[in-house]
Amino acid sequence: MDYLDQQLQVLIDKSPQDGQTPQIVMAIAPALKIIASQLLHSEYYILQTPEADPRLRRWVVTTLSHRTQPNLEKQVIYAFASEEDTQNGSWVAQGTQAIAQPVPVTHILFQAISIDSVDSLVFFETPGDLSQGTEVSREKIQRCIQAELKNTLGRPTNFKLPQIPNDLA
Repeated sequence: MDYLDQQLQVLIDKSPQDGQTPQIVMAIAPALKIIASQLLHSEYYILQTPEADPRLRRWVVTTLSHRTQPNLEKQVIYAFASEEDTQNGSWVAQGTQAIAQPVPVTHILFQAISIDSVDSLVFFETPGDLSQGTEVSREKIQRCIQAELKNTLGRPTNFKLPQIPNDLA
């Protein structure tokens, strides 16, 4: 079993045992693995709010504005290859505190599908190089999941995923 399979098994095992959620996670796991296998690292550092209780921490979302059209904005979550890289930028608004926590790559992708306000994830693949990142849009993740479900279940492309609770992962 490779590291992605192990990560996905943890997602399945830790999902609410409500008779439905583990099956949903199993059904979308192949799509998460496809995307995760295109990234370079097994885990990335995500900036989070510093609440003492880890269950209350929220991922830091950054608003990006288009260079020539400042009224066009995008909400992103940055994923860093090293903890040191989280310290080398203006990722957090002035006066805001954040901590960097390692998160398995498949868990990042899984969480992203449940955060409606986020447009994309940006993965900085090379430690020390924050000039270029790999963008994975939330829409791409959802399309990949739908395609995988279509292949696996023989459902039409417009198949709607069941609503996944925000606190699932």
